[in-house]
Amino acid sequence: MRYFYCYSLFFLASVSSFAQGVQGTVRDERGYPLPYATIYIQQLETGTTTNEEGYYEIRLESGRYDLVFQYMGYTAQSRSVTVGNSFEEVNITLPTQTIQLKEVIVEAGAEDPAYTIMRKAIAKSKYHQMQVQHYTAQVYVKGGGRVKKTPFYLRKLLEKEGVDSSTVFVSESISEITFEQPNTLKERVISVRSSGEDNDTSPNGFIYGSFYEPQIAGAVSPLSPRAFAYYRFRYEGSFYDRGREVNKIRIIPRSEGDDVFTGVIYIIDDLWSIHSLNMFTYKQGFKILAKQIYAPIQEAVWLPVTYNIDVTGKILGFDLEYKYLATVSDYDITLNPDLDVAVEVVDEKIDEELAAALIQEEKLAARADTVTDRKTKKLFQQEQKLTRKQLRKMLREYEDDLEEESETEDVVSITSMTVDSTAAKSDSAYWAKVRPVPLNEMERNSYKKLDSLAVVEREEEEEERKKEGQKKEGRSRSGNGFDLGKHFSLGKRVSFWFNFPIPYYNTVEGFNITLPINFSIKLKDSTSIQPQFLPRYAFAREKLTGKGIIPYSFNKQWRVTAEGGRFVSQFNENEPISPLLNTVFTLLGKQNFMKIYEKSYGKLGARYRPNDKLEIRPSLEWAERYQLFNNTDYALFDRSREYTPNAPPNLETTIDFPMHQALMFSLSGEYEPFLRYRIRNGKKRVIENSSPQFRLTYRKGIASLLSSDVDYDFLEVGAKHQFDIGARGRLFANVYAGSFLNNEQIFFMDFQHFAGNRIFLQESDPVGSYRLLDYYLYSTEQSYFASHLYYQLRKFLITQIFEVRMLGLKENIFVNYLKTDASPHYTEIGYSLDNIFRFFRVEAVASFNDTDYVDFGVRIGISTSLENMFD
Repeated sequence: MRYFYCYSLFFLASVSSFAQGVQGTVRDERGYPLPYATIYIQQLETGTTTNEEGYYEIRLESGRYDLVFQYMGYTAQSRSVTVGNSFEEVNITLPTQTIQLKEVIVEAGAEDPAYTIMRKAIAKSKYHQMQVQHYTAQVYVKGGGRVKKTPFYLRKLLEKEGVDSSTVFVSESISEITFEQPNTLKERVISVRSSGEDNDTSPNGFIYGSFYEPQIAGAVSPLSPRAFAYYRFRYEGSFYDRGREVNKIRIIPRSEGDDVFTGVIYIIDDLWSIHSLNMFTYKQGFKILAKQIYAPIQEAVWLPVTYNIDVTGKILGFDLEYKYLATVSDYDITLNPDLDVAVEVVDEKIDEELAAALIQEEKLAARADTVTDRKTKKLFQQEQKLTRKQLRKMLREYEDDLEEESETEDVVSITSMTVDSTAAKSDSAYWAKVRPVPLNEMERNSYKKLDSLAVVEREEEEEERKKEGQKKEGRSRSGNGFDLGKHFSLGKRVSFWFNFPIPYYNTVEGFNITLPINFSIKLKDSTSIQPQFLPRYAFAREKLTGKGIIPYSFNKQWRVTAEGGRFVSQFNENEPISPLLNTVFTLLGKQNFMKIYEKSYGKLGARYRPNDKLEIRPSLEWAERYQLFNNTDYALFDRSREYTPNAPPNLETTIDFPMHQALMFSLSGEYEPFLRYRIRNGKKRVIENSSPQFRLTYRKGIASLLSSDVDYDFLEVGAKHQFDIGARGRLFANVYAGSFLNNEQIFFMDFQHFAGNRIFLQESDPVGSYRLLDYYLYSTEQSYFASHLYYQLRKFLITQIFEVRMLGLKENIFVNYLKTDASPHYTEIGYSLDNIFRFFRVEAVASFNDTDYVDFGVRIGISTSLENMFD
């Protein structure tokens, strides 16, 4: 008992040593609490906020502190407080901000003064982005939210799982971050606590991004060099904060919707840096509200100290609401020595005479300057005036120099996150001590409720693990979906599985089944063999065929594949129609679009990928090829139409060939020279569509050797890329052309085939396929040119309606073109409504031969607009 008493005294003494600081409430003049008001401690360069109820509590060591209380739209208040051995109560009332309008001479057609403010801020955004060479800080993030409404058909099921509208997600984390120019960010999570699911609403894109960058979390920043194409600006006055004039600028998107901001940004006069902002944007119909408060960490260096990110929206019957709060404290910054001189920005449109003089001065200095290497010169020699264009040029050249010196010039960002082994072990007492923002009652109740659910879940998982441990190591397990099967572990490095066969149907084989049998053999960490065997039985032909495929991967760059057997193949080896869809349309509608032949063959191929930018694929194949004919006319429904022959119609030839041999060499590859990367936790990740893709394919039919009957040479070149067309939309382009340089002896399967489609379902790439083109009618042994243009518009017809855009719907127009030596000019013009229910695309398409109308159709495909809410 004595020991317990002594321990209790020691514990109480320890707690009391930390139970000191400042606490209180922040309210407006009417007495209403101001949620998430910022409290900045000047001596510590640390910020925190009030909670939703306007209450704050800051634990501090004894001493004197100067506190600045801020809330957007209200006048900041300063208080000095001396902290002893208890909490000092400081309650603050913030008066409404008094906005003063400058005297502006209003003339007909005069420009709003917001534009010159924003031009200077945009010109200096790169300066502010590069101003801090290095910094460390501590970031506290608290998230909370809930599913306000669930679909009626899932409501009871979710309630059984303990999830309803009262279930609140709560998460807290404390991280130490380190930033190093130009793009390296390291995060070490020292404490984390979480209950519930965030449903992919993470605010990190905003917290670790910057509005000084052209984009933040995938949305166009008002300080982007392209901002004037996306926004209009309106000056709404100014006020003074800590001796500096702050301009209030209204941000008005030229076209409201996804990835543009609406709201207010405050710009500090003369510095042209951000003071604070309150804006919202939309992502796939979800509304994202972003608030930031900045503070002067050093003279003329304002950095963000608090963030508020709110995410609300509906998807598939779920109504979501999530709120995030982040505070940044303990800044330790090192300024970029090349940018330590004040620069005054001159707007050429406003001060034309001064701008002209500065430009002339630059020309004279360039003639007299004998130093040609920019790297040997300081970026700014002294305090100076520069036009916007001069400043942008200097910063661009400076950035180019840094990239040349960097070993990772094609890397956009380098980020890493480590989690301390004890990060998740902190108890409630620890969080009560370190939490800068007190929890509200709902958050406290949610922790209690969800923590109790977590205990139950852990007990159930432990019981399940015990049951699993009682089973044999070599047990079988079932797959999911269409790949139902059995899997067996044959040791640490060898496994074997097979998929249950699904019967398909075509008019040549009738019903047919294939039983995929797979092995995986790991030889070393980067070396493996994965043999696959595919026995196939065709009931109408009463014939068993099969093939084997043995890929061997090594060095993370090479993959060599040997395959062979006797098997059926579509004339277009890219399989323009899947066996499943062909089965459905053949049995139900007597439309047998799949056309096949049989071959006995052996093939050796390789894939060499020395880096992410280049891939080369050589192959050599010998085959004995046979023509096949229809063997059945069975269908589930007796329709008046007849099955078409297995020989498809073609403009250039009649599909009738004898059994023959073919020896063929192929070399193909893709090159993406301008790829950019992100490095995350040491792993390099390609940024999709950051470079155009150039393609080349060469095929050679080798005559006479090994009794080969083919003799041809084929060459194709192509390119594919996507382009942002200003603020209006995005263009996807795929262009390719080819020719048979020699076609002395060629069979139909060697022709160049195109990605046609004759059914209402669209499976293939929408920027590489046709919607109404016959699968084989235009296949050619001569020259051809093809292109696919797909333009996604920001606003077009029904997306002119704001509510429609907020559903995440996208409108596209597209044009597909094909011309061969033997064909007319084939063109498809179409319109699509994309991202329906987040997953589907509906298209209306018309086709033309030359200028003559041919056909019209409706197609349904998988959405091309699916993307992450946050980048």
